[in-house]
Amino acid sequence: MLKDRLESVLERIQAAATGSGRDPDAVRLVAVSKTVPAEKVIEAVEAGVETLGENYVQEARTKIEALAALPVAWHYIGHLQSNKAKYVVKLFDLIHSVDSFKLARELNKQAAKMGKVQQILIQVNIAEESTKSGVSEQDTIDLLESVRPLNNLAVKGLMTMPPYFNAPDKVRPFFAALRKLRDRIEGLNLENVAMDELSMGMTGDFEVAIAEGATLVRVGTAIFGERT
Repeated sequence: MLKDRLESVLERIQAAATGSGRDPDAVRLVAVSKTVPAEKVIEAVEAGVETLGENYVQEARTKIEALAALPVAWHYIGHLQSNKAKYVVKLFDLIHSVDSFKLARELNKQAAKMGKVQQILIQVNIAEESTKSGVSEQDTIDLLESVRPLNNLAVKGLMTMPPYFNAPDKVRPFFAALRKLRDRIEGLNLENVAMDELSMGMTGDFEVAIAEGATLVRVGTAIFGERT
């Protein structure tokens, strides 16, 4: 049952936070609903999901319309191209995957047209994998300096997707590296840049991510089951 799986994930989040000396309320679940039909997503919201994460604009739009009456926040967590910026700004509360000034500038332009301040995270390719999106760790502060003056964007923190290992502890150093980068940026006191959020950790490794400081964990399979 979806409700049981969700309860299990929420209990594990709470245990991981408590076990690492953190307030469980400081960690929020983003239920990743890509490829999941709207009826099942509605079931998840009725069972207690408050935030949904989507990867594809077209698919998300249909679901956002279907769930319009429900009190749920929508996060865009997939790779984003500038030509989709206007749709994403219209649909999503938080965008996790901003990794270039070109994209940030377009999001800012579209948000200004709507009279909206769009909340974003900067996606960092902490392991420097050629197959993954994200700004390199060493270029992150330069990107933040460029994005800072854009009045219709509000930087809320950082996001990463570490390499896939079938052993959570192998991923720990990448989560720790993102936390240290966050701390370094916080120390710079950049105007219009908040470091409230660390989006890291998925079904296989979210407990380790929480131990290393995650505030947003992106969990799909453990809630909705394996995708076909």
